[in-house]
Amino acid sequence: MTVITDPQQNELRALRALGGWRGARVLEIGCGDGRLTVRLARLGALVEAIDPDAPSIRRARRQRAALLPARLAKNVRYRVGQAEQLAFADESFDRVVFAWSLC
Repeated sequence: MTVITDPQQNELRALRALGGWRGARVLEIGCGDGRLTVRLARLGALVEAIDPDAPSIRRARRQRAALLPARLAKNVRYRVGQAEQLAFADESFDRVVFAWSLC
């Protein structure tokens, strides 16, 4: 079955409305296959994306090159990780995104 997520681009409009993504250091918690990560990178964010599910991280890494030009792909890093045990120093990020992780 094909799943179509946000065909009206409401999520992207909401992200754009927040503004300030260009050059922002963003932690995305629960990135899954990287769908939202790619959108954040296209807005100019530098994204560190974590998810506890290793197969999802592998999928996200494979898709990164196909979905982003090289100049943006270098601004995205995926790693297996959990929100309860973040491996980052305090104040490492300008923004934290935690969306659709509990669906």
